[in-house]
Amino acid sequence: MNRAELIEHISDKAEVSKASAERALGALLEAIASSLQKDEPVVLVNFGTFVVKQRAARKGRNPQTGEEIKIKAAKVVGFKAGKALKEAVKDSVNKEETA
Repeated sequence: MNRAELIEHISDKAEVSKASAERALGALLEAIASSLQKDEPVVLVNFGTFVVKQRAARKGRNPQTGEEIKIKAAKVVGFKAGKALKEAVKDSVNKEETA
């Protein structure tokens, strides 16, 4: 599902205009990004948690030359799915297997 399809889905389910759905989605994504920029986790109960993780510096290899390179430490976004989301995905897999 891409952004346009997600907006369409929100519009249909919430019975709002596409413009309103787009603004709501934009506000949600902006709030998540803003919180993560402050190193604050975003916890959406039954969906999941977005957190900022620190990835340590490490050695890697240039795939073209095989030369060893240093990769700098970095902050990365992590996501851990909540119980309800895990169950929803698990149930959809189980339905496919029985069909």
